[in-house]
Amino acid sequence: MNVNRAEKPNLSWSNPEKFTTEMNFVQNMGSLKAYRVMDHTGNVLQREHDPKLPKEEVHDLYKKMVQLHTMDGILYEAQRQGRISFYMTHYGEEAMIGVAAALQPKDVVHGQYREAFMLLYRGFTIDDCVNQCFSNELDGGKGRQMPVHYGSKKHNFQTISSPLGTQIPQAAGSAYALKMSGSQNCSVCFFGEGAASEGDFHAGLNMAATLNCPVIFICRNNGYAISTPASEQYKGDGIASRGVGYGIDTIRIDGNDIWAAYNATKAARAIAVSENKPVLIEAMTYRIGHHSTSDDSTKYRDRKEVEERAQFDNPITRLRRYMEVNQWWDQQQEEQLRKEVKKDVLQRFAAAEKRKKPAIDELFSDVYDELTPNLVAQKNELERLMKTYPDYYPTADFAPSSSSSS
Repeated sequence: MNVNRAEKPNLSWSNPEKFTTEMNFVQNMGSLKAYRVMDHTGNVLQREHDPKLPKEEVHDLYKKMVQLHTMDGILYEAQRQGRISFYMTHYGEEAMIGVAAALQPKDVVHGQYREAFMLLYRGFTIDDCVNQCFSNELDGGKGRQMPVHYGSKKHNFQTISSPLGTQIPQAAGSAYALKMSGSQNCSVCFFGEGAASEGDFHAGLNMAATLNCPVIFICRNNGYAISTPASEQYKGDGIASRGVGYGIDTIRIDGNDIWAAYNATKAARAIAVSENKPVLIEAMTYRIGHHSTSDDSTKYRDRKEVEERAQFDNPITRLRRYMEVNQWWDQQQEEQLRKEVKKDVLQRFAAAEKRKKPAIDELFSDVYDELTPNLVAQKNELERLMKTYPDYYPTADFAPSSSSSS
């Protein structure tokens, strides 16, 4: 019987040098240190690690961080006022925009739910974000998703899914497809340390490793999976040690350092694309905000802990100090930017709030190229009921349907 090489079992352990007469239980392999470029005050520790991006590009990155932070504040308060149904902030994790800057536009991104920075960097606008959160007629998702569950085919950003971990094997699969097509792009997958406890994490990493998929797995280890602290989430050396266990090139970084995120992602992308293999990045950061508008984190962590982290190691402040050291920024510019960004976001928020909901006939679109007979029957029945009982089916807040406008 002829057995293909790929079908042979792993016979590496037939080598006598792999055996010993000593019985040792390995308990601790040591902790992997986190790579950083800047300290928390914005000072570059070794100049050769400074990516030295042009001043204009650094300004743009900083502006987008401020935009995201400002939008978070406005939309969070809007939910508290009952104007949108749900929201999740990015407070404390804004430095991850460095990942976006290191990727190519056609790299396929699979997000979890704190990756709006990726979309903003790629051209997804504040309008796009607030329209989605209001589920209005301009929402690219046509009102079919929860707020912050963004998606954009134009920006190669897969639609976010609420169940944790589903995007991890999907990212491995899309990376395999990119590899088979001969593409020079990779997949990028974001998740948190909580999602790394899901079975899909292990399935996705093992698939990517054994099939040599060009995918970058990025774990935002922000210390909390809703109310579960990292100390209760895992016992070993974080998530990075698992990458090593699966035979994946792995690095741990300071997740509050935009340049550490940029440099590590740029290097990881080179490995993924040129060598057709996965890479795992564990970004150590801290979730300053509540998990979501459905959460009150004061019930399980001390306010002082949050305040100290926000003041001591704020990723936005760190980049601002970097610019100040390079004499690219001053207090006047800071005040002007904050004022302009807040005004702009509020204007876009107000415009989105006034928009109508998507047309009712969108309930039946985008599943089949042509409506199936049963869907046609359901649509006709709904239209009949709406005409017969208009008081029970108010339509003033909805955009005109294609059938009513024709």
